Amino acid sequence: MTQHDSPTLPTHRPGTSRQAPEAPDAPGLSRTTRPWMPALLYTLGFLTVYLLAICTPWGQRAENALFGLGKQGGEEAWIYPLSGAAYGSTPLPPLELSAKPTVMVGLAVIVVLTLVRRCWWPGCAALGIVILTTGGKDVLKSTLPRPDLVGAPENLLGQGFPSGHTAIPAALTLAAVLVVSPRIRPYVATAGVLWLACIAAASATMGGHRPSEVLGATLLACACYGLATWLLPPTAAPAATRSTRALPVITLTAALAIALVSGARNDTLTRSLVSAATAFICAALVWYAAVGRPARTARRTRPALG
Repeated sequence: MTQHDSPTLPTHRPGTSRQAPEAPDAPGLSRTTRPWMPALLYTLGFLTVYLLAICTPWGQRAENALFGLGKQGGEEAWIYPLSGAAYGSTPLPPLELSAKPTVMVGLAVIVVLTLVRRCWWPGCAALGIVILTTGGKDVLKSTLPRPDLVGAPENLLGQGFPSGHTAIPAALTLAAVLVVSPRIRPYVATAGVLWLACIAAASATMGGHRPSEVLGATLLACACYGLATWLLPPTAAPAATRSTRALPVITLTAALAIALVSGARNDTLTRSLVSAATAFICAALVWYAAVGRPARTARRTRPALG
């Protein structure tokens, strides 16, 4: 009987055969979740925003006109007390002098998560996203020309494309989703998106940056994320992200509310709404890059795996 029992143990292999496809399926699923097209589209979006808003007379007039609505400076913005510009106030990271410390703390957290979870390739990709985005915005600010096509006042010629303050939360959010557990990835993305909505709206409404500069920084971060995930080995690429159906609606609704409050000013409704709309678009772009696209791809590929 013992000799007959031993063959019965391998007959339990259908149970293992059910799990066997999941090992090779993981690389296949990863390939579907990391196409090269998003990186290209985000890059083209970045170039389009720059060419239309910075390199055309009507684009410059539209954005310069926003600065003529209401008073100069950010004192009329609701978020001004948290901006760090007010004397003795503590800046909301990464505004004012808290920008570099925020980047350093974010990089340290990514390193710790990489070491704890031993996700070496995603950790390197996450570091690359932050370094490329924050370093790239400095290079682009100094190299991309801003021609004065409409005779703008001198105080409107100094802002840089893209916005550094917006690039930081966008890059750190997209980097964090690569090194955290897939189960909490949607919630990490939610927290980052809400943070981005606040900072993007504040940067636009207080006069530190034009809407195009805020949007350009977000597109730059998304392009770096798309490039990093495309270059990852198939086994290390981010798996499909699953979340409740209500989470995207809750996240984007909360992002819109935060953008409206953070972009609000006492002296002009138009400038407030434009700032809030820009911040909401930034939040939606980062959410879609980090969570939205992989989830939809997973639903599309699951029937084929069965």
